[in-house]
Amino acid sequence: MPDGTTIQRMFAEVAPGYDRANRALSFGIDVWWRRKTVQLVAVRPGEHGLDVCAGTGDLSFALQRAGATMVGADFCAPMLSRAHAKGVQQVRAGRPAGPVFLAADAMALPFADARFDFATVAFGIRNVADPVVALREMARVVKPGGRVVVLEFTKPRVPVLGHAYRFYFKRILPKLGSWICGARNDAYRYLHDSVMAFPEREAFLELMRAAGLANPRQRLLTGGIAAIYRGEVQR
Repeated sequence: MPDGTTIQRMFAEVAPGYDRANRALSFGIDVWWRRKTVQLVAVRPGEHGLDVCAGTGDLSFALQRAGATMVGADFCAPMLSRAHAKGVQQVRAGRPAGPVFLAADAMALPFADARFDFATVAFGIRNVADPVVALREMARVVKPGGRVVVLEFTKPRVPVLGHAYRFYFKRILPKLGSWICGARNDAYRYLHDSVMAFPEREAFLELMRAAGLANPRQRLLTGGIAAIYRGEVQR
């Protein structure tokens, strides 16, 4: 796995075309995945949430629309600039101000214990050097009884779908992603490699248990291409 500085640099370069690439490469399904994640978070009015590895803020904004007061954190400043710009556009359109976005390391979150009602991360936990440390940090800043929810890629196990997925993910997506973003780095090759290597399904639930989260469970999406994991912070 590349080091944190290399990953940070890759994301900085793809930031201008990141949202456009997400929509195109997933055929728009990523919007539905986030919608399902918001449903599983089950936001209650007045709750405060933290979105880790927030990127350009898609999940942060979706959770805000569901009624939460959101903070989005990411280690890549150009990504956060895109998220902030979305918030500015929202205000100019006469809608409420967007989430607060700030730079932060997922493994050393700059928040007090039990600060939030829930914490989320979408397609970012596999980019962290030590996922258990990041999950433990997310649990630390969430109130007892709160929840930690993760949206991440998985590998489909249905033979025909799995074969098509692997071909698309390895042969087509890296070239198409780089072309859409105008990036000259290996960000989309890294996407393939990181997903293939990252613990999934029961193995990821074990990481959640190792981080001290209770009752971890999963919901597979789109034939097992993605999954939502949910754990609870112990009382």
